[in-house]
Amino acid sequence: DLFDSVCMRLKPLGAVARGLRLRFARRAVPMPLTQEELCKAPYNQEHIFTGLSDVQKDSVLQQLRELDEKLPGGGLKGYLERARVLLKDAKDGKNPFAGQKPEVPQGERLTGDAGPGTASYAELEKIGQDQLSKTCFCLVAGGLGERLGFPGIKIGIVSEVTSGVTFAEMYARYILAFQAYARKQTRDTSLELPLAIMTSGDTHEKTVELLEENSYFGLSRSQVILMKQELVPALMDIDARIAVKDGRVETKPHGHGDVHALLHQHGLPKKWAQEGRKWLLLFQDTNPLPFRSLCAVLGVSANNDFVMNSVTVPRVPGEAVGGICKLTDSEGKSLTINVEYNQLDPLLKGTPTGGDVADASGFSPYPGNINVLVFGLSVMSKRLESTGGIVPEFVNPKWADAAKSKFKSPTRLECMMQDYPRLCTGTDKVGFTQLERLMCFTCVKNNLEDAAKKNPHDCALSAEGDIYACNLHMLQLAGGSKVEIEPPEDVTFLGITAKIGARIVLHPSFGISLEQMKEKIKGQIKISKRSELIIDGDVVLNDLKLDGALRIAGDGELDPKVTTNAGSKLESLTDWQLKNIYPPYIQIRGYRRVEIDVENVQLGSGSSCAIQ
Repeated sequence: DLFDSVCMRLKPLGAVARGLRLRFARRAVPMPLTQEELCKAPYNQEHIFTGLSDVQKDSVLQQLRELDEKLPGGGLKGYLERARVLLKDAKDGKNPFAGQKPEVPQGERLTGDAGPGTASYAELEKIGQDQLSKTCFCLVAGGLGERLGFPGIKIGIVSEVTSGVTFAEMYARYILAFQAYARKQTRDTSLELPLAIMTSGDTHEKTVELLEENSYFGLSRSQVILMKQELVPALMDIDARIAVKDGRVETKPHGHGDVHALLHQHGLPKKWAQEGRKWLLLFQDTNPLPFRSLCAVLGVSANNDFVMNSVTVPRVPGEAVGGICKLTDSEGKSLTINVEYNQLDPLLKGTPTGGDVADASGFSPYPGNINVLVFGLSVMSKRLESTGGIVPEFVNPKWADAAKSKFKSPTRLECMMQDYPRLCTGTDKVGFTQLERLMCFTCVKNNLEDAAKKNPHDCALSAEGDIYACNLHMLQLAGGSKVEIEPPEDVTFLGITAKIGARIVLHPSFGISLEQMKEKIKGQIKISKRSELIIDGDVVLNDLKLDGALRIAGDGELDPKVTTNAGSKLESLTDWQLKNIYPPYIQIRGYRRVEIDVENVQLGSGSSCAIQ
């Protein structure tokens, strides 16, 4: 009271009063943890300091203090208390899905008669386009490319060699194209669509460097928010005793579910909701395909008032992909959530189907999760506020003995971003949107050696092929019978085979949706399988016959055109060439693009003629 009275007297000196209040608030912060506190309940970490020198004790103590400050959900104390409960459950073999009855959840399947090219899909796109001005984006980009043989961060990998655009630049281009549409629609030329990026200790500085070196790929600095994920303490036994090695606390990643805590800590869902924004798209580092169908997905979210909408794919039974299920307990309470593939079959054993089997479609009735998620911001802000951003965690210790008395190696708590529905209430609607894989999923997660042994390969070549195939598909859908593109053929590089034909790159500035692309095709289009086509700008195509390489940039209408030239090709490289001559983005592929002859066309704004 005395302090407030002083501040009131100093009110005319505003800055002074604010400074006093700030200093007072800082004094109110709890004192840092001491060694004595850590050795007693509820921490019980006396073992940490045993056998350490004074210097090492000080170092460990400082590390634990830093962890205590950064760990969400009650700091170190909260983390250890949750860990003890979860570790006991793991030892007792508690099944998180015990007593749950699985059903197919509510959602929309935008495939077949409801897929791209149909009237119903077009209507969803139109609804979604109206939502773009209220949409925010979050890239979960904590990954390094080391496992791929790439020395940098994964968003710095070239997505396809035809245009040479990295994944980071491709994402920026999509957001800028959505933003340009939203500005035109709202007549607000200052409107920015925010992008939050979750980084890790390994990737943060590299992400900053990539953005700075490329001027944020056209995005403004004010619309990009970087959120660094911290590591969590590793635990050595079921009593949640923290592991220490060589005088340092062992730490491990907490999982991509931390994105919710980071969003909350930065106050973003609440801020965005207060600004009138409605939706948040979470996407991952090497999957650009969902942006092609984002407008339709937003349309589904808006129509159904989903607080969380999982973008999914048709799932083959037994496939190592989680399934979205509606789970109902004995009291009638239901939860729509992803069930991991290794838990799905046991869960379905008690149903009439007898397990994870296909329905009449040939696929599982439970849609396959790809971790592309759309959240309703208003509800998200409230749900994260209630838990401090924590989504329910789990622990997966590797037991060293049958009695489950010790671990093979230290474990830690983990969390997954798709477990957000566990924070929701009974009135919150959670659902899914299913699309063909070509419209929403690819990834780069395997190096060349591992990719050759796996199906799908999920490597740089397969992802590049998926990007071309999606663009080809969009062009065909946009033009219908007016577009004729020669089918692709198999290509093989270093034991990895993919279908690659015409290498078509449609930058987002050409069209943000299938409906918008339909307006850009006015004539007959014929493209050979050896061709390369890049369109970068608000371009309208009249008759075009292409057998070679053509790049069109700018805004305007392209006059009828026939292009025939030697073009370009993808050329296989030897191991020696890869190791000694070419940069990392080529090394992880095993091939390069060889340009022989390319025609470049620059359109003037509103022009109907080409300037070569």
